[in-house]
Amino acid sequence: MLYIGVDLGTSAVKLLLMDEKGAIKKIVSKEYPLFFPHPGWSEQKPEDWFEQTMAGLKELVAECDKSQVAGISFGGQMHGLVILDKEDQVIRPAILWNDGRTGEETDYLNQVIGKDKLSEYTANIAFAGFTAPKLLWVKNKEPENFAKIEKIMLPKDYLAYKLSGVHCTDVSDASGMLLLDVKNRCWSDEMCGICGIRKEQLAQIFESYEVVGTLLPEIAQELGLSDNVKVIAGAGDNAAAAVGTGTVGDGMCNISLGTSGTIFISSRSFCVDSNNALHAFAHADGKYHLMGCMLSAASCNKWWMDDIIGTGDYAAEQAAITKLGENHVFFLPYLMGERSPHNNPNARGTFIGMTMDTTRADMTQAVLEGVAFALRDSFEVARSLGIHIERTKICGGGAKSPLWKKIMANVLGIKVDMIESEEGPGYGGAILAAVGCGEFASVEEAAEKLVKVVGTVEPDPELTAKYEERYQQFRQIYPACKELFDKII
Repeated sequence: MLYIGVDLGTSAVKLLLMDEKGAIKKIVSKEYPLFFPHPGWSEQKPEDWFEQTMAGLKELVAECDKSQVAGISFGGQMHGLVILDKEDQVIRPAILWNDGRTGEETDYLNQVIGKDKLSEYTANIAFAGFTAPKLLWVKNKEPENFAKIEKIMLPKDYLAYKLSGVHCTDVSDASGMLLLDVKNRCWSDEMCGICGIRKEQLAQIFESYEVVGTLLPEIAQELGLSDNVKVIAGAGDNAAAAVGTGTVGDGMCNISLGTSGTIFISSRSFCVDSNNALHAFAHADGKYHLMGCMLSAASCNKWWMDDIIGTGDYAAEQAAITKLGENHVFFLPYLMGERSPHNNPNARGTFIGMTMDTTRADMTQAVLEGVAFALRDSFEVARSLGIHIERTKICGGGAKSPLWKKIMANVLGIKVDMIESEEGPGYGGAILAAVGCGEFASVEEAAEKLVKVVGTVEPDPELTAKYEERYQQFRQIYPACKELFDKII
């Protein structure tokens, strides 16, 4: 049988066709625009997602035996606010995960409602990118749109709805809305009241591997597929990527170097850190996970390469980097503000330490190291909870760089395992589709059978010691700049 994974990203939708043995048969990618209507705002049109997903699906299955396609599932960008009216039409462009407009609403939730209450209700505190602050922003700034809301959805769930006709979500993606009682995997009455919404406006909750429905007849006909093809709930991109890298069960770790950067730790039991610096979410395997998320990771390198120094030859730029652990230039990778662990939408990207002998390679190296150092900030929070991590998987566009993987292994001081498929959320989505269709008994069984480690980057003790010294310097820069960031925005 064949299974489709749909990775709804920030710049493109990537669709993946996988067989029952985990072999990837075809990958198709379709781009769509990203809009920045004001500084710090980030929006997309859900209609663009669906249009490009349909175009991608047609291309994906064009040459396969369509009768073999059994299921389709998703990994998708989290937190985005999609609001539909009573006709199920999109009311306004989606407000995305990396949008920073909700400062007032986030402050209201954390300071007036209170972090303790939020953590009690949802296991998390408010971050500017979460969905609940966006809802409050619409309520405060666009009351006419708020009054029209019939359904509140997340990005990938809009696709699932368009394909199946079912208003659905899954526990992992819903965890990032600040509307879910994560521990009990149900909507929070208290948070609905705080946001001024009814439970009926929220989607039905499923486990990530559960079937929500089948393809609508008209969709099936357009794609040339059977209307018995199952639509499986899927997961938020990080949870889906974790499934795709085998980061399921207890105490497993995955680092994702995509547009955003995450450190993801799976757990059989529910756990919250006292400062809520890490997100405590439900996992796609039916259990839980802790996650630290930085808003700009591989996107920092893309910005530096494409927009600043103007080159597309990333490998050539990295080839000039030869002195790891000895760079005196530092980069704070906060180009879109920052989430974990600082929770500060006003944080900004910053270079510091340049001198007249600083080279282009030093600056490029600082960008790569800055992302690694910022991920370590979240790693240290996990360590403070007594979580002992000796190795991690790695995925995302940045994981294709051998240099970046070497930097990551030595900044964190742990082994970095490379897997056969680095397709992350799309592969995880396909695995969830296979589980939902009964190909495997559980997500853990599927991951164990399908995910293969093909190499490991070992940390070098001498280089790890050098990076320890550099990291201790790095972690002093943000506190020194914090008050200034608030003044220069």
